[in-house]
Amino acid sequence: MTLNLDFFKKALEDEKKKLESELGDIAVRNPEQLSDWNVTYPDMNIMSAAKEEVADQEEEFENRSSLELGLESRLRDIAEALARMEKGKYGVCAVGGEEIGEARLKANPASVTCVKHGN
Repeated sequence: MTLNLDFFKKALEDEKKKLESELGDIAVRNPEQLSDWNVTYPDMNIMSAAKEEVADQEEEFENRSSLELGLESRLRDIAEALARMEKGKYGVCAVGGEEIGEARLKANPASVTCVKHGN
């Protein structure tokens, strides 16, 4: 089977842009390590020190932190898939060395394992 690498590269790059945009809404890049993102505090225009408002801001920060971890993890997976593509190893199962099926890659272009070795 020959994969249409252009199709998968575009899918990965499109998802990368989307993830970076979503991360940009809740975090900023770490200038010392560009693949790392730091969550920003939400701007909730808190004028008073009311406990409820401060608690709401803390809760929103925690929500952002959780979301950031998932987005950053997925972005890392995408970057690794693009690197495998550059090395000519894209679409090869990291466990058994066999080809990853096209259907699996269409469902998740960053897949590192075939169906047999996937979780």
